[in-house]
Amino acid sequence: QVQLVESGGGLVQAGGSLRLSCAASGSIFNTNAMGWYRQAPGKQRELVAVIISGGNTNYADSVKGRFTISRDNAKNTVYLQMNSLKSEDTAVYYCNAVFTTIMGLRVDAWGKGTLVTVSS
Repeated sequence: QVQLVESGGGLVQAGGSLRLSCAASGSIFNTNAMGWYRQAPGKQRELVAVIISGGNTNYADSVKGRFTISRDNAKNTVYLQMNSLKSEDTAVYYCNAVFTTIMGLRVDAWGKGTLVTVSS
C-alpha cells in the first residue's frame, strides 16, 4: 500500500558528490519521519540521517558536516546530499519512513536500496 523507491546511487570518485532521492507513494495520511540507512559489506546496518515531519534532523557522527538530508513534502520525497565522499561511504543505502495511512495504520516502510560506490 505504501512504497518507497530510491534513486541516485552510482560510482563516484573520492571527494565527489551524489544526491540520493526516495519517493514515497500510497495511501498516506501523514509522514512522521523519513531517513536513510546504509550497510557496507561485512558491516552492520547503520543510521545515516533522519528528518522528522517538523524539519528537525539527526546525523551519524561519521557523516556530520558532509551529508545533508532534506525533504519535499509536496512530492513525498526525501533527499540525501552527499559531499566529500570517502571510500568508507561505499554501501547500499536504504530509505526508511514511518507513515500513518488513511486507514489509521502506522507503517514502517523500506526501500529496496541503491548502491553507492566511492573509488579512491
